[in-house]
Amino acid sequence: MTHSFDPSPSDLNRRQFLTTSLAATAALGAATPLTAALFDVNKAVAKAKETPESAVKHLFASLSEKQRQEICFGWDHTEKGRGLLRTHVNNNWTITKPEVRSKYFTDEQQDMVRAIFEGIIHPDWHTRYYKQVEDDNGGFGDNQAIAIFGDPESDRFEFVMTGRHMTLRCDGNSADHLAFGGPIFYGHDPLGEFNEGPDHKENVFWEQALKANEVYKMLDGRQRKLAEVRRTPSEGDIAFRDTKQIQGIPVSELSSDQQEALQETLQSLVEPFRQSDRDEVTQCIKTQGGLNSCALAFYTDNDIGKDRVWDNWRLEGPSFVWHFRGAPHVHVWVNIAENAAVETNTPYVNKRS
Repeated sequence: MTHSFDPSPSDLNRRQFLTTSLAATAALGAATPLTAALFDVNKAVAKAKETPESAVKHLFASLSEKQRQEICFGWDHTEKGRGLLRTHVNNNWTITKPEVRSKYFTDEQQDMVRAIFEGIIHPDWHTRYYKQVEDDNGGFGDNQAIAIFGDPESDRFEFVMTGRHMTLRCDGNSADHLAFGGPIFYGHDPLGEFNEGPDHKENVFWEQALKANEVYKMLDGRQRKLAEVRRTPSEGDIAFRDTKQIQGIPVSELSSDQQEALQETLQSLVEPFRQSDRDEVTQCIKTQGGLNSCALAFYTDNDIGKDRVWDNWRLEGPSFVWHFRGAPHVHVWVNIAENAAVETNTPYVNKRS
C-alpha cells in the first residue's frame, strides 16, 4: 500500500530509490540541494518555516482524546524498568505501541511526525538518515513510535521518537542544562548481516569512527599507551562517572594539532543534527570545562579485521559521554549535560539489534 507521505517514486522500490539517492548525494557533495528536493515532502510546513517544536504543537492539537491518553504523558511520568520515560534510551525499542506508519495516525499526523523528524536532522543528513531508517526499520514510520511529554501548549514539553537504532528528541530547550533534551541513540546495520566487515560497507555513521581514528594515527607511542584500553565497557553504560574512573588519554595531553583534529571529530559527531542541538552540545562542553576536561579511549578488544582501525571508542568527560561501538555494527550512545549533577536517567537494556 502506498502512503501519501512515502517519498519514493511508485516505479521504484524504496531500497532501490534510497541506494540510488545516496550514491548521487555522495557524488554531488554533502551540501547538494538533491536531499531537500527528494525528501522535503511537507511543503506547507517548509514554506511556513515551521520549527520542529511548532510542528509538535500542531501534532498535539490534532490528536484525539484516545490518542492523547495512549501516547501523551506528564513531564515526570515514570514506568517500571524504564524510570523517567522521557529520558529513557535504548538501542531497539518503541516508546509507545502505535506505529507511526499505521492507521492509528492520520496521513496528516504522519506528515507532521515526518516534518518533526526532518527538522531535528540537519538537511545535509536527510538522505543518510532515511537510508538508516529504511535499512533498519523497513521504511519511515515502520517499527517506529512516538510519545509527547508535558504540555505542548506551554513552554515545557518534549517529543521522543524511537525505533530500531533510534532515540531522537525534540524539546525546544525545555529540559534545562541537557543537550538534545536527554540521552539519544543512533546506529545502523545497513546490510542486515549483523556482523559488519572492517570497512563497514554502506554504514552511514562509520565516517565518524574514521575521523576519530585519524586522531589516533597522530598519537606517538606514549600517547597510544594512554589511549588504548583493553576492554570495551558495556555500551549502554553512559551514566556520568567520577573523573578518576574515566579511561583513555586526557585531551590535555594532546598537542595543539591533535586537539584540532579532535575538534574535527567532535564536529563530525554533531553534524547529523540541527544547529540548535549542536549549539547545546557546545555550551555543555564549555560549561563543564571544555574538551580539555575530557578523555579519548580506543578499545582494543573488538578490532574487526585486526587492522588497528579501532571500531569501538569513546569520548568522555565529567558530564559528557559519546560512546561509539562499531563491532559488530554501529551503535552510538550519547549523554551530555552542563554538569554531572544533572539527572539524565540512563537505565537501559542493550538488546541484540
